Amino acid sequence: MKYDIVIAGAGLFGAVAAHELAAAGKRVLVVERRKAAGGNIRCEDRDGIAVHLYGAHIFHTSIREVWDYVNSFVEVNPFINSPIANYKGELYNLPFNMNTFHQMWGVRTPKEAAEKIEEQRSIIKGEPKNLEEQAISLVGTDIYEKLIKGYTEKQWGRSCSSLPAFIIRRLPVRYTYNNNYFNDRYQGIPAGGYNALINKMLDGTDVELGVDFLKERERFASMAKHVVYTGAIDEYFDYEYGELEYRGLRFEHERMETANYQGVAVMNFTDRETPYTRCIEHKHFEPQNAELAEKNVTVVTREYPADWKRGDDAYYPVNDDKNQKLYQRYAERAKKSNVIFGGRLGEYKYYDMDKSVERALELSKCLK
Repeated sequence: MKYDIVIAGAGLFGAVAAHELAAAGKRVLVVERRKAAGGNIRCEDRDGIAVHLYGAHIFHTSIREVWDYVNSFVEVNPFINSPIANYKGELYNLPFNMNTFHQMWGVRTPKEAAEKIEEQRSIIKGEPKNLEEQAISLVGTDIYEKLIKGYTEKQWGRSCSSLPAFIIRRLPVRYTYNNNYFNDRYQGIPAGGYNALINKMLDGTDVELGVDFLKERERFASMAKHVVYTGAIDEYFDYEYGELEYRGLRFEHERMETANYQGVAVMNFTDRETPYTRCIEHKHFEPQNAELAEKNVTVVTREYPADWKRGDDAYYPVNDDKNQKLYQRYAERAKKSNVIFGGRLGEYKYYDMDKSVERALELSKCLK
């Protein structure tokens, strides 16, 4: 056999696994359906701006080993995600903190904010039965109506009262004036974008781009002892038990001849009427780049939620009970094959980037 391992997918999970296995002396081939490596973290240089083609990606983690691992390939510039919520022109800080509460109600102390929330969430009796009740029980009716309901219903394509409560169970609520969206100790974005990270990881490894592994699975399987598949597990098995549900996304990129369009990297549009959920201004991901900040050009991306159908890129697994039961059938089916499934689509799980790196490192140890 020409290779020890064939990896289907050149996203973050596949790139980490490929690097680790190649470093261990394994002969590795990476096959990627898209015409470029990087998966959903791929960037593109436009007027010197690293544009995140598939939505905002901020690397954040509290796992020191993962942070050090990523920094061993590239320099990670510090970046603190402090998004703004736009509700019909009203602006609020995120995540929900004392700035948000002051903007919403005019309160100034944690005690006043807690009393206001307690008063509003008292309408929920017993254990919350759905996302709507869960959200109100955490932050009250005003914040739910203005900053959660419309955004969430756009994102998932269904009413909040029909979504499971666990989706929003860990909603951050802070009684401090702290706009740092993530609680993780380490946060940043690779200098120049994520392409440098992926390219370093895949350096020296054979990569075939623009090739659909599934259309030639027998050929690729015959080339190696092991196959690692990072695509959708239900697609791999030809939807034998039915389709898992996903939410899709559509992105519109716009170049503007202005130095600063919205003043923040990420602005969430939380009303139901605005068709997109987020507007991303990419140059703000590099606040330390003074030359870029002064440049009279910017690129923004509007992110539109979309119903998913076969053939579309899948972004968010719909992790309700029905889909989890279906995934478990596929997971049991996978145990009887000689293929190892990994990553967000292979494991039907929404992984943050650091968890994806951690899982890929764990998998690599098993195959070394």
